[in-house]
Amino acid sequence: MQSHKSFPASEQFGLTSQIRREAASIPANIAEGSGRVGNPELARFLSIASGSASELEYHLILARDLNLIDAKTHNKLNSELVQIKRMMGSLITRLKTNKRQ
Repeated sequence: MQSHKSFPASEQFGLTSQIRREAASIPANIAEGSGRVGNPELARFLSIASGSASELEYHLILARDLNLIDAKTHNKLNSELVQIKRMMGSLITRLKTNKRQ
């Protein structure tokens, strides 16, 4: 992603901050779920991470629409984000079919 310096200063505590929180929330929730006991707990935290990924996906679209990132950067980030969401979805499905406490 482009440096936050390409975002206007007025966005430092708005969109920039929101994107950073969402991007950090994804692996943080995966890590927290991994530290819990049992597949249901991991699946729950993966679902939370997936929600953060969806929020991030929207905010990247908004950043593109506001011309804060270019289309090429958006496409690359969005492609990677979609892949991450698919992987999390597959893992959630697998965890729910292999329930073990």
